[in-house]
Amino acid sequence: MKDIMGLMKQAKQMQANMESAKEKVADIEAEGKSGGGLVKLTLSGGGNMSALSIDPSMIDKDEIEVLEDLIIAAFHDAKAKLDEQSANVMKEAMGGIELPPGMGF
Repeated sequence: MKDIMGLMKQAKQMQANMESAKEKVADIEAEGKSGGGLVKLTLSGGGNMSALSIDPSMIDKDEIEVLEDLIIAAFHDAKAKLDEQSANVMKEAMGGIELPPGMGF
């Protein structure tokens, strides 16, 4: 019976850790860049874009497809960084417990 109580206590602590980690993830920001920094954007932990910066030299109506591609590339760069940071926060919250493949957060 002692083992079950200890297990329940650990589960409650893990749940509290996960809630705290979710709050931390929401506060994370990641900047993505493309075109050597000509296009930059910032994503929040929720995946919302909070900033976009485009170098004026990129604004050419005849080259709009290039600019669109650079914005998409900057988004993917920021998203990859955001995912990595989020995974690190969640891993820390798990206290080193390894989940089986396919059961990540």
